[in-house]
Amino acid sequence: MKSGETGDGEMNGNRNYELNISINNICRKIESYRDDMVKTLCNLVRIKAIGPENGGVGEIDRAEYIQSVFESWGFDVERYDARDERAKKGVRPNLVVRLGRGRGDRIWIVTHMDVVPEGDVNLWETPPFEPVIKDGRVYGRGSEDNTQPLVSSMFAAKVLKELDMDLKRDLCLAFVSDEETGSKYGIQHLIDSGIFRKGDLFVVPDAGTPEGDCIEIAEKSILWLKFLVKGVQAHASMTHLAVNACREAMKFLLELDSILHSKFDGKNELFLPPESTFEPTKRETNVENVNTIPGRDVSYFDCRILPEYSTGEVLKVVEEVVSNFNTKSKAEVTFEVVQKEESPPTPQDSEVVKLLEKAIELVSGVKPRPVGFGGNTCASFFRKAGFEAAVWSTVDGVAHQPNEYAVIDYMVKDAKVFSILPVI
Repeated sequence: MKSGETGDGEMNGNRNYELNISINNICRKIESYRDDMVKTLCNLVRIKAIGPENGGVGEIDRAEYIQSVFESWGFDVERYDARDERAKKGVRPNLVVRLGRGRGDRIWIVTHMDVVPEGDVNLWETPPFEPVIKDGRVYGRGSEDNTQPLVSSMFAAKVLKELDMDLKRDLCLAFVSDEETGSKYGIQHLIDSGIFRKGDLFVVPDAGTPEGDCIEIAEKSILWLKFLVKGVQAHASMTHLAVNACREAMKFLLELDSILHSKFDGKNELFLPPESTFEPTKRETNVENVNTIPGRDVSYFDCRILPEYSTGEVLKVVEEVVSNFNTKSKAEVTFEVVQKEESPPTPQDSEVVKLLEKAIELVSGVKPRPVGFGGNTCASFFRKAGFEAAVWSTVDGVAHQPNEYAVIDYMVKDAKVFSILPVI
């Protein structure tokens, strides 16, 4: 080596040293915004962003709050609204925020603005939409799902902008509607709008573990079914005139439950739980008074199916069970598909998985492992469209439960991971 020349090893050492300095600066800056992150999370929990299918007015108030915050930070915010006359102002909003030169590779962090209803308020120890800070947690509906990582992504962008970091990839954030009820007005609308391009990488922080040690690369297929049982309504004392739709529905649902579990009993240890699940869930009101035998019953099944089986196979079995039941019951069962989604897995050695693994290890020292989840997230739509997507966040897994909460330390840590993804 000639005098004054720098060897490859020394150059790599200098780059690693500079990267470490950048990461340390980012992490310190994120920590300085801890209180602001909590405040933003609380403000969002107070905004009841429930979709029309679940009896709400949609996400517009949340979207406008998020947009106002970003604009106060000096960001441009793009709106991709989907028309929905059932919602407030007739739209389901979707926001996009970008940081970078706009010419190179891009990594997206995609979170959803909508939340599920609170359920039985008597099971809550605090008001569902009035955030309560206690023991390092923020309690409230939607605090974990999906507001905690949503706020993490917001402050990751804020810090990178303030530090004027040299990004290897553009950081793009998407805040979408309608994730809880099918994503037609959310991520599907964005994909159809053509804003994503080949080579984009996607992180969807909509599932995880308390240790942050799992990267979801595959999702079970989702199949939601609605069953209508028609009987004959009568006075509760006149059973000879009635066909009790409630009783017949219970018989049918238990029979279907047993058959589905026996027919599709395979296991795949990539997933937790490792088997397909078939759960009777929602039931609509049949009669308002106790002394009437119902002549109509509406029930729902939530099926999460391992990729070894197709939704078509499951539907064929459902059709057979319905047909057989109708031959032996005085009631009539019909059904319809409410939602059906299936997608291919993301390869374990894909670029987004490797990038996420590196960022997690740099921040927390944890070496994450690839897993499959039963939940259906925006990642499934990206995978179907041919994009690489990984699902990761640090959560206790209390989504949709009473007394749902976000862990403040998790929110801050994940902001660090998100902020270094475009840097490393």
